Order: sequence, then structure tokens, then C-alpha cells
Amino acid sequence: MSEPVILTDIDARGVATLRLNRPEVNNAYNSDVLAAIRERAEVLGADHAVRIILLRGNGRHFQAGADLKWIEQNRHKPLEDNLEVSRLTRKAFFGLLTCPKPVIALVHGACFGGGTGIAASCDIVIAEETAMFAITEARWGLVPAMIMVQLAARLGAARMRRYSLTCERFDAKRAFEIGFVDEICPEGALDDVVEPIIDSLLHNAPATLAQVKAEALRLSGLNFTEEEFEALAQEHAKLRYTDEAEEGVKSFLEKRKPSWYPAA
Repeated sequence: MSEPVILTDIDARGVATLRLNRPEVNNAYNSDVLAAIRERAEVLGADHAVRIILLRGNGRHFQAGADLKWIEQNRHKPLEDNLEVSRLTRKAFFGLLTCPKPVIALVHGACFGGGTGIAASCDIVIAEETAMFAITEARWGLVPAMIMVQLAARLGAARMRRYSLTCERFDAKRAFEIGFVDEICPEGALDDVVEPIIDSLLHNAPATLAQVKAEALRLSGLNFTEEEFEALAQEHAKLRYTDEAEEGVKSFLEKRKPSWYPAA
């Protein structure tokens, strides 16, 4: 029997730890991971015994974005199937964002593509100084539609444009300078750095924190109607059928440069 794609532990204080658990593919997400993120955010968000949620990755990396083999499989499915994938993607990312409990991302190794969206959907981001970041979707002919709002809220519009257009990698120091990361720490020190933050949160009234978070999201323009979400899902699903998405994903799987990269 295979292990769960997310491991859950809750300590005596009500601090829940979610560990992304596909280390063999650097915790790349597929439908199973998205469904588990959505379910955990919903269940833990409604559990009065849970005060804080920590999100981290098993293995060498935090999260390497979407599993491109899974993306390629979805490209050959009907539009309605892809719409369900996009709806699930939205519910997972925005489920983290709107969860009434404080959510803290603890980042080590790579945080690429949708991994940056997972981190940006959290309230607090702490990274080891050796962590690396990149918004990689355009490299593979894809558009990070489901995470651009969260990225813009973290990075600001100008830097979100730069890094989503160039797909450049940037280190933890740069991530801190541009506001993507709240704290950086030496390798292996994530638990030491997060502990005083946990203690500060535990001093605060739980229901009040939920109200503060909801109001912060509202004032930041991060609340959307179901109609707006559905329009986003429709666009997101159709983008997988483009010629550039086909070539970009295949170039990754075949370990070669895409056709649009100029030959030497």
C-alpha cells in the first residue's frame, strides 16, 4: 500500500504539520496532491483543536511545481476533464490562501513553478538560505494563471511580471529582498526560526486571527466570486491545448531545448 501524498501530524499545542510526500519527483503535484491539499486545508481549517498549520516537503526539495508527465497526460483528455483539473487546482491553492488558520511555509531546496504558488498562498514564508525559487511555467509553454494573484500580492506587480516572464532562478537572499520570503535561516534551522513565530501566534485569540486573516484578504483584493473562479478555470484548462504547451512540456520530458530557443 502506497504512502499518503501528504503526511499529517498535530502536536499537543494544536500545531499541524503537513508534509508533501512525493520525494521521488521532488514533491511535484498531480491530482492526488491537489485533492489532498484541498482536503487538509478544509478539514484542519474547521478543526477547533488546530491553531497553526506548517507546510513543508519531504526529501531534498520543498516543491517542484506541477508533475509535467501528469500535465502531458491531461493534454490528451477532453476539455471537461481539464476543467475539473483546473477547478481542483484553484480549490487547492485558494484553499490554502483562505484557510482560517495561520499557514506557514517552510521552504528548503527547490521551490519552482506551482511551488511558488503554494508558498505565496501561505501567510508566512520561511526559507533556508540555500533554497532556490523560480516561476517556471512560461519555460514549458504554460501560464501560471492560478497563482499569479498570490504572486502579485507577495512580489508586487512589477517583480511578478519580471520573474514570471523570465523564469529566472533567484536565491533565498533575493527572495527576502523582494518580499517573497519573510525570514531566511541557515540550512537545517527552519524549526528553530519558526518556533518563536509559532509562540507569537499561540498568544493570540484563534477566532480573532481568523477574522484578521479574512479581513486582510478582503482588503488586499484576494476574494473572488464563483463566477470569476470559473472564468479563470476555463482559461487555465484551455491553455494546456496550445501548440506551445505541447512543445514546452515535450521538451522538458525529452530533456532538450524547446523549438523557440534560437539554435547556436
